[in-house]
Amino acid sequence: MRVMVLVKATEDSEKGILPATEMFEAMGRFNDELRKAGIMRMADGLKPSSQGKRVAFDGPGRTVIEGPFAKPGELVAGYWFWNVKDMDEAVAWVKRCPNPMPGPSEIEIRPLYEMADLR
Repeated sequence: MRVMVLVKATEDSEKGILPATEMFEAMGRFNDELRKAGIMRMADGLKPSSQGKRVAFDGPGRTVIEGPFAKPGELVAGYWFWNVKDMDEAVAWVKRCPNPMPGPSEIEIRPLYEMADLR
């Protein structure tokens, strides 16, 4: 089962405040464990939404919206793509993850569509 694991943004991450060096080191160790277990396919962090843009579609019309975007807790600050046997395994790995932010944070797990789902 392929899943996308989303690290939700916080007010600090949206301000561009990076976590302490210790968190980066702990996350590096966690990512190494994921690689050794054959779980992680890809991972990266995202810059604050103030550096992003959205394109809104309405029929043939397109409108470009400049960041920052509202409600940091609904934005994504980073992600992984994992290949796990099931959602329980994904949850177990997320529970082992260091807190990705200096304060309270959330990680969301979403399954990807497989070809069999589209038939």
